[in-house]
Formats: sequence, C-alpha cells, structure tokens
Amino acid sequence: MGWIVFDYGEVLSRRSTMLPKHAEVYGVAEEEFAPAYWKVRDAYDRGQPDLEYWRAVGAELGVEVDELTSAALTEADISGWLELDPDSVVLLDELAEAGVPLALLSNAPTSFAAAVREQSWAKRFRHLVFSGELGVAKPDAEIWAALLDQLGAPAADCLFLDDRQVNVDGALRAGLDAELWAGATAIRPRLRELGVLP
Repeated sequence: MGWIVFDYGEVLSRRSTMLPKHAEVYGVAEEEFAPAYWKVRDAYDRGQPDLEYWRAVGAELGVEVDELTSAALTEADISGWLELDPDSVVLLDELAEAGVPLALLSNAPTSFAAAVREQSWAKRFRHLVFSGELGVAKPDAEIWAALLDQLGAPAADCLFLDDRQVNVDGALRAGLDAELWAGATAIRPRLRELGVLP
C-alpha cells in the first residue's frame, strides 16, 4: 500500500458545533436551519462563492443575507469545522512518523480549503485535494482521476478512508482500496494488516 487518503469532515474533524449559532444569525431554530444548511451544500463544495451559498441557505429560510453577514457566517463555519478529533490526530502522527505517504481528499468549499492550508497539522499531508478548488466532488468519477493525477500513483496503491458509504463506493469503482471510517481505533487492524502500522 502506497498512499493513505483521508476524508476530512467527521473523519479527521469532529462535526461542527456552529449550526446553532448560524441558526441564531438567520433568526430560526436549529431544527429549521440544519436541513437548509445541508440541502444546498453540494454547490458550495463544488466551488460556489461564500455569499452565494449563504444566500441560498437564506432563500430556503426566507431570510436575506448581506455581504457582512456572509463573511461572519463563513468565518464561524470554518472555525466550527477546524476542530480535530484527538484520536485521529494521534493516528496521523503515527503514520507520518512511519513515513507513510498521506493525502487529504475533502468535499469542502474554497474558503475552507484556504484555511486548512494554513494549519500546522496540514503539513503531515503531501497532497491536499479539495472539491471546491476542482469544481467536482465525491463521489464523481472525475475527482478520483484528479486525485490520482496529483499523487502520481495508480489507484491500486491508495487506501481511501471516508465516513460516507457513497464515497467509499465511488472510490472502489475508481479502483482504489477503500474503507468506511468508524474511528481511528476501528481502522488500526486494517492498517496493521497492510503493514503500515506495527
């Protein structure tokens, strides 16, 4: 096994806790806000500008969003998704110290991609691949081709880890090895089996 490719959201990171604060900005309950937040997220992950995304959320809720509000929502959203899972960080450190080539493949907007590139932990990865910068997203066939092109590796040399089965299935169709993420502890036996962990 050459490359270990991690998803980001709810694999390396914890789920954002910012949705209640976002809901307050829109003046609605979280139970009303959350479905709108996720319903229009795909376009955002494919490169839609921040302001267009937050206005699209607002359109679902009947709330207008100006540029200043959009900027504040974007900053809070980035902050919310930057909280890492401690167990995942320990695993990353072990893999990096063992010299295992690591890559990140995330469905994420361009503003978040820029923020990740500034994080010290991002240096553990030899490649950071974000859907928003490519204009395609998992599980599209095009994103696996883009990933492999950046890695300069055949699909069979990559193990992809994601918490969504649809993305695992997409990776498998593209010829990568792939596992559904159930936590750092759960994936360790597989990594030992592959010989990347003792």
